[in-house]
Amino acid sequence: MGNYINPSADRFIRGLKSQIYVDKSGLIAGTNAVINTEQCCICLSRPRRFGKTMGLNMLAAYYGCGADTRRLFETLAISHHASYAQHINKYIVLSLNMQDFLSRTHDVEAMFDLIRTYVTAELKASCKTAAYVNENDFIQVMMDAAAGTGKKFVILIDEWDCIFREFKDDTDAQKRYLDFLRSWLKDKDYIALAYMTGILPIKKYGTHSALNMFTEYSMTDPGNLAPYFGFAETEVKQLCSRFSMNFDEARSWYDGYEFTYADYDGPEGSGSLKHISMYNPKSVVEAMIKRRFGTYWNRTETYEALRTYIQLNMEGLRDAVTGMLGGGSVPVNIGTFVNDMTTFSRRDDVLTLLVHLGYLTYDADAGAVRIPNREVSLEYVNAVSTLDWTGVNAAVEESRNLLDALWNMDEEAVAAGVERAHYNFPAVVYNDENSLACTLQLAFYAALDQYTIVREWPAGKGFADIMLIPRSLYADRPAAILELKWNKDAAGALSQIRERNYPQALENFKGRVVLAGINYDKADKKHTAVIEELERGK
Repeated sequence: MGNYINPSADRFIRGLKSQIYVDKSGLIAGTNAVINTEQCCICLSRPRRFGKTMGLNMLAAYYGCGADTRRLFETLAISHHASYAQHINKYIVLSLNMQDFLSRTHDVEAMFDLIRTYVTAELKASCKTAAYVNENDFIQVMMDAAAGTGKKFVILIDEWDCIFREFKDDTDAQKRYLDFLRSWLKDKDYIALAYMTGILPIKKYGTHSALNMFTEYSMTDPGNLAPYFGFAETEVKQLCSRFSMNFDEARSWYDGYEFTYADYDGPEGSGSLKHISMYNPKSVVEAMIKRRFGTYWNRTETYEALRTYIQLNMEGLRDAVTGMLGGGSVPVNIGTFVNDMTTFSRRDDVLTLLVHLGYLTYDADAGAVRIPNREVSLEYVNAVSTLDWTGVNAAVEESRNLLDALWNMDEEAVAAGVERAHYNFPAVVYNDENSLACTLQLAFYAALDQYTIVREWPAGKGFADIMLIPRSLYADRPAAILELKWNKDAAGALSQIRERNYPQALENFKGRVVLAGINYDKADKKHTAVIEELERGK
């Protein structure tokens, strides 16, 4: 075994022995499906700390021919898959972390030379049956090793995109790097599988298609590999049960990455569409082990990273962020993003980058983005607090007072608070009840601490505009039903709550329920509120 050729399975073993290990070995079935095919090149991009490296270590342990690793997989799901025995320990694994090589050289050409030198030396030491024609020709060395051993390579590359993160403005270095990867990996018979992971999808350079042989699996198009990075809801429920943690809180803090993908593990040829809600794995693990919900993923990188991008404010980026802080979504065209961290021609490019960084989630069906969960939302608040976004900062600070005014049924204070929120967020142009709902969610930002805020909740004979439902840890807090009217009447809004029996949706909630009708008058540009407490049994 070497450092790069058929590395030890120790890293995968450490994962297996960890206090929390979630079986993601189904990833192997996905790579087995394309190994030795025209689709054998995979580029998988996910945010930091979403399990990319752990998955790569698992693949190295499975495919590598340096040791018999079957005992490591005998209790995992992949051991029951039809392809399991066909590929285990059958390949020469070459595993490289590009960030490690770049950090040791700080120069692209020097990095290439170091890779060639170390890999060639290890191949000569481990594949001694091969006759090496020209040790100075890296590709020839790879060809000779495969021919001499009768085994093909599984090439695993972690942090593949480090050049684009470290040398953001050096387009020449970036192109040379892409050309290096192309000459090494494209149309090579010695490759059974090439698997790259990073944060960014493959860089686009106009018509320069350096790595067009790769199939990409990203945060905007995760494909059938969607379930294997991050934790699924069922997995988080099991962890919450095991560690006696509240699942509703875990969902509020760390859920929100929504994926739709074709499931090819069902009946042959079915390709049925599945929807999965993905949780941030780093934060879930930390919360379970520390027995406390909080911001963990964000501690691995300061809010400066987010601040850098949202302060660009091209084409109303600030307005988009403000709307999303209130729980709204923003339409986005992901097609113009060129997959780097500096080339932004429009607002959509910045929003798309934030999806790949994990700061937004993308709904492919709606073509829109939103902030995924409470943990990330707090990161936006931290970033915004350092910017000159006076109205946004003021509204966040005032939102707690507005919430108290609602529970105290202080109609004038609620109306005044909503009005201040409206003027703090001039991006929200009132023209219907939906725009009023956006303002309401922004105004009640503080409620996210303890409440699930739901818009258009099916209730009684219609849909309640906004409901504030206490999460289970805060069941002693009041609930609220808000009905909104634009240029109509607040009292009429309250009557609609009763007449359409919206409180029926909270019939299992035994605590106090506040009902509020809120109206915006187009003529005098004033908000009014009528509030009452639900009388049980009526």
